[in-house]
Amino acid sequence: MKPSDAFVDEARLTVTSGDGGSGCVGYRREKFVPLGGPDGGDGGRGGDVVFVADRNLNTLLAFRYRREFSADHGRAGGHRRKTGAAGSSLEIRVPVGTVIYIEDAEEDDTEPVADLSADGQRFVMARGGRGGRGNASFATATRQTPDFAQAGGPGETRRLRLSLKLLADVGLVGLPNAGKSTLLSRISAARPRVAAYPFTTLTPSLGVVERDEVRFVVADIPGLIAGASQGVGLGDRFLRHIERTRVLVHLLDVGSMLHEDRDLLADYETLRGELGSYQAQLAERTEIVALNKIDLLADRTPLDDIQARLRDSGRRVLRISGVTGEGIEELITAMRQALADGS
Repeated sequence: MKPSDAFVDEARLTVTSGDGGSGCVGYRREKFVPLGGPDGGDGGRGGDVVFVADRNLNTLLAFRYRREFSADHGRAGGHRRKTGAAGSSLEIRVPVGTVIYIEDAEEDDTEPVADLSADGQRFVMARGGRGGRGNASFATATRQTPDFAQAGGPGETRRLRLSLKLLADVGLVGLPNAGKSTLLSRISAARPRVAAYPFTTLTPSLGVVERDEVRFVVADIPGLIAGASQGVGLGDRFLRHIERTRVLVHLLDVGSMLHEDRDLLADYETLRGELGSYQAQLAERTEIVALNKIDLLADRTPLDDIQARLRDSGRRVLRISGVTGEGIEELITAMRQALADGS
């Protein structure tokens, strides 16, 4: 499996609940009761289709190969007032953070019908059809031998769109090649793809950071560029994965100052602008600025002015190297503190 195939955050599928079983038309035929009354039983209820959030899953990949899901139908009723067996409900397990939309024949609904944000959370997406009533249910004083029964109710069919929004405490954001994947592999056991060229990371990665019995989840978001909030470079798809993060770490590549004469403050404003354009609340989220790749600078004095100007705007600024590990523990401490302050 290629790395690009391992993570899927969008899926479309069709689910159908089970039909209810039909009622039975039957009469008692005992030895001494040749013309006994009606005894047809009711049909069983159709099975539901239920979505269940599972923390052990982190991708919608399974729905790439299977697009249709159906629950079992209810069984028909029987003689001697026997009720048919109910159809088994179908449980569809999805990652925590999955948002479900119903697709209309004409246009997609903009509001989700379910947001499965907690492990074990359940949502009945399609309810099974009711069981039909047997002829015994229709007997009355004036209609003692009804010769009809009720058909089972049909199940429901829903065309759905699933959208996965990762659940992470901290989100790493930056321009392409800012060193986010290297940093994630340094602070956690995650092993995202790392290479010395832009857009190495094409899908988000999650890593768990553990220090002194404190655990939190960090997400490495693929590189953002100007226009990301409008979909440039698939940026709108990437940005949704940081909607639920509590703290953002902005990585700025100081090594770019050597070869490209980059303005790091302009890069920082580009990132903030795209975050705010996508969702205004993201621009207000707690953030830490990390000046990364400081191991590439023999003279670090040019960083003094940048750091001072960012701090003057109220930002916490750290100097780090994802390659050598310099400043990493200080960054982890800052993440922990920011999470504690916001809890």
